[in-house]
Amino acid sequence: MTTADSGAEAGVEEFAPAKVNLALHVTGRQADGYHLLDSLVVFAGVGDRIEARRAPALTLAVGGTMAEGLPAGDDNLVCRAARLMGVGAAIRLTKVLPLASGIGGGSADAAAALRALARLWGRPLPDAAAVAGLGADVPVCIAGKPARMQGIGERLAPLPALPPFWLVLANPGVAVPTPAVFAALEHRANPPLPPLPGAWPDAAALAGYLGRTRNDLEAPACRLAPEIAAALEALGAQPGAMLARMSGSGATCFGLFADEAGAKGAAERLARARPGWWLAAAAVLAG
Repeated sequence: MTTADSGAEAGVEEFAPAKVNLALHVTGRQADGYHLLDSLVVFAGVGDRIEARRAPALTLAVGGTMAEGLPAGDDNLVCRAARLMGVGAAIRLTKVLPLASGIGGGSADAAAALRALARLWGRPLPDAAAVAGLGADVPVCIAGKPARMQGIGERLAPLPALPPFWLVLANPGVAVPTPAVFAALEHRANPPLPPLPGAWPDAAALAGYLGRTRNDLEAPACRLAPEIAAALEALGAQPGAMLARMSGSGATCFGLFADEAGAKGAAERLARARPGWWLAAAAVLAG
């Protein structure tokens, strides 16, 4: 595997949006150690980008503002996903999302690579079991639509109609390995999500529902990295913030806002106050 681009043939591009867990309930653990989840997942209009061109062999180049520390070798999840397609391609990953940050960057990249290569070569996507073998978040990222994710990530169902709303994503720049967060979880058999409504008429109704839900990984992540609690506090204190919560296993947190002006204003204020944080304001994609 090399990091050199090759070939001049026109290729394809795929967007790899940030995956945000609006709620994440841990409902049990299987005998094999995998945790059972009940989660509401949406995708935000900020993310990485995959470009792919036909080539005799598989190569990967990595660039972008968050590329530092991300290897372009065989173990990169994009390469692992691409090998499932069994084709040659020169792939370039432009990394915008922070690494290992609870917003599915690697899973979204792998899913985008699969979609790109399927388009490029006119081939079907790998079967569901092979996709799930790449990681629990890859199946929902393949679909790229708001979903309820259950089981170990393999059971997906469409969400009721969502209203327009915006998220401010904030990552305080700390690493919280997912296995450590799950290991610090005190209770693994928690109640599932409350019954879903037929629709949420507006952002306030959605925030009201989410106020009855949780991210069960938030408390253990905050114990491991108190900076996450600081991010939650800062987001929740912003004018117009309807909810502040951690996504996935952290460390990225989000604030929920009804409109673009509120979200962008909050992101600008936080950027001035916390210049070392990664911040983004983005609309939630309708799917």
